[in-house]
Amino acid sequence: METKELLKRITIIPDVMVGKPTIRGLRITVEQVLRAIASGVTREDLLEDYPELEMEDISAALLYAVELVSEEQVFSVHRF
Repeated sequence: METKELLKRITIIPDVMVGKPTIRGLRITVEQVLRAIASGVTREDLLEDYPELEMEDISAALLYAVELVSEEQVFSVHRF
């Protein structure tokens, strides 16, 4: 699936999960998915724990994080 199509799976709706980015408007946040993966939960286990998720949703959450990080600017700090 193409990048633009994957990112369409990430929705921000003010009335859903206080406006946090969610997967397809579900009450599953991108943050929940990322934290689960970071703590070692496999994609397969995530799909089992959240039957409404699809493999592309997990890829979309990871891609969303990549897109956010890629826009960060880091400035070097000179210490004296």
